Amino acid sequence: MNSYKIVRKQPLNPEITLMSIEAPLIANKAKAGQFIILRVDEKGERIPLTVAATDKNEGSVTIIYQKVGASTMQLDTLNEGDCLHDFVGPLGTPTKIDGLKKVAVVGGGLGCAIAYPIAKALHEQGSEVDLIAGFRNKDLIILEDMMKNASTRLHLCTDDGSFGFHGFVTDKLRELIEAGNKYDEVFAIGPLPMMKFVCKLTKQYDIKTTVSMNPIMVDGTGMCGGCRVTVGGEMKFACVDGPDFDGHQVDFDEVIARNASYKEFEAQQKAHFCNLRGEIHG
Repeated sequence: MNSYKIVRKQPLNPEITLMSIEAPLIANKAKAGQFIILRVDEKGERIPLTVAATDKNEGSVTIIYQKVGASTMQLDTLNEGDCLHDFVGPLGTPTKIDGLKKVAVVGGGLGCAIAYPIAKALHEQGSEVDLIAGFRNKDLIILEDMMKNASTRLHLCTDDGSFGFHGFVTDKLRELIEAGNKYDEVFAIGPLPMMKFVCKLTKQYDIKTTVSMNPIMVDGTGMCGGCRVTVGGEMKFACVDGPDFDGHQVDFDEVIARNASYKEFEAQQKAHFCNLRGEIHG
C-alpha cells in the first residue's frame, strides 16, 4: 500500500488547517484548479479537496480544509508523521489561464485556498493580478503572506471593517472596475451567494467570469449527484465536467436552493438522532 505521510500541519485559524502530504507523483502533475480525493482510513469517507500548492522538490501536495464534519474532524486528529490511507489525483480540469494579461481573482473565506493557486499560476506566467480576498473579520484571515506573493496587488476585505477594506468583495471589485481597470477575466471562488453576486456585477460590465463549483462537491466522482449544476441550460457535474464553469451561464438560484434543502434535511436528521439518543439513554 502507498504511504501518504503528512509532512506538515499548520492551523491557519481555529477552524481551518493547512496540511502537506508526501505524494510525489501528484505533486509533479497537479495544476491550478485541480483537486485530490483522500480517505483517512479504509472505512473513511471520500473527501475531495483542492490542491492549494505543490512542492516538486519535496514531493508534497498541500491541502487546506475546514473542520465542519466527522471526516474533517477525523483528518484533523492526524499529525506530522502520520499517514493517510488514500490520496488520489490530480482530478478535475485545470483552470484555463493562457493568454490572460490582466485579471481579478476573487476569493471568499475558505475559497481563498482555491483562489490562491489560481492567482499564483497567473502571476507566475506574467499576468497582472488583482487578488481580492474577503473574510467576515480579521481573526478569520488566512494565507495573507502567500496571497501577497501570488499577486500584483492584494486587496483584503472584511465584512465588519476590522481589517483592510470595509465591505464585501463585490464592493471592492466594483471600485476597481470603476477606477478604470480593464480585466480580461475575473475568477471567483467562495460561497455560492458570493459567486452569484460577483457574476451579476461582472455581467453588467461584460467581463468574462469563471467560477469554481468546488464548494458543492461531495464524493468527487459525480455519482452522489450533489455537485450537479445547470450551465447554459445543460446539466453538468462539478466533479466530472469542472470544477470551473462560465459564471454567467451557471444557474446559481437552483444550486443555492438545492443546497439549502440539503442543510435543512441534515438539521432534521441531526435533531431526530439527538432525540432518539435521548430516548435510549433516558
